Amino acid sequence: MIYRFRIILDTEEDVFRDIEIEQDATLEQFHNVITQSFGFDGTEMASFYISDDQWTQGEEISLFDMSEGNQPVRLMNETTLIDVVNEASPKLIYIYDFLSMWTFLVELAEISEYENGMEYPNVMFIHGQIPDHAPEKEFKSDESMDFDEGNEDFMDLDEYDDLGFDENWN
Repeated sequence: MIYRFRIILDTEEDVFRDIEIEQDATLEQFHNVITQSFGFDGTEMASFYISDDQWTQGEEISLFDMSEGNQPVRLMNETTLIDVVNEASPKLIYIYDFLSMWTFLVELAEISEYENGMEYPNVMFIHGQIPDHAPEKEFKSDESMDFDEGNEDFMDLDEYDDLGFDENWN
């Protein structure tokens, strides 16, 4: 089967690519097609994240294992599209270049039959130009209160007497 995806750059302007790729392609192959279709050189770190209908970032599937053995992480070259995307769970978040945070919303638009004579992956449609710089992200806390407001475990570091150590320790 062939998966048809729409990959949308998370920006105010409409910038997206429609890509066809085989369902048994790895996420690393998909990553390569995405970076090429948006004009990136593909040399930066990247990850896919499984997502729900509200685009909540879930489990990470990384290009490289940077965990240093602490916790095993799923890798793109070991994970196929059919392993993580289907009609019931059609969304992924893709982040390219963790310094710039190029963020893409990836959605399975259609599952179709393989067409004889067609080469896959296939960039079907290109809309919009990628901006010179990644769109700014506004990171918000889940809570709207100050860090110490209502937090009984908060310690005011200006109150040295309560820290319980000798100031002249050296």
